[in-house]
Amino acid sequence: MDDIVKQALAKWPDVPNCYGWLALDARGHWRMRDERAQHLDLPGDKLTNAALVGFINRNYAADERGCWYFQNGPQRVYVQLAATPFIVRTDPQAGWLLHTGVVMPAIETVALTDAGALILVGNKVVAQLDDRDFAQVLPRLHLNGAPAGDDALLAWLDDPAAPLTLADGERHMAIERVPADQLARRFGFVSVPGAQG
Repeated sequence: MDDIVKQALAKWPDVPNCYGWLALDARGHWRMRDERAQHLDLPGDKLTNAALVGFINRNYAADERGCWYFQNGPQRVYVQLAATPFIVRTDPQAGWLLHTGVVMPAIETVALTDAGALILVGNKVVAQLDDRDFAQVLPRLHLNGAPAGDDALLAWLDDPAAPLTLADGERHMAIERVPADQLARRFGFVSVPGAQG
């Protein structure tokens, strides 16, 4: 957390929380959701100012409920999640890189939703793979020890009886199938925070 944020928290400890105004989309973009966007359930405007995006990334955290927020000075601005708390991309140097610019912790759990979204979990970081990177990751997926093509992967989503793994370096990690609507419950986060949860 930035020092300026810590100072603001100490000076104004009782500023009300903000809900609905900030979202993280499934490609790792922060989106500002004005009253119109909220009313019409629109994604909102993509934030492109590098300084603002960096500030949000550095001051992004979760509360005890599993609700993610941006600490904007003394105010918590809770974030609506289109997918998971983090979005991960492939990077030639870093391997797995989070939307915040931080390297993904060592992967402990891998899941694939019924909608075909790949989820990586490590050290309490839950990240969905940016869909634009799925083609790069597909060769790392193995079904019964052989590379899994598109058709085999679709068949596995219907019937996940055969072992599907992700090759991550020398490790081959088992992939579990998780229904998309159960993702938040399975990994302990809240997609749409509200004042009560």
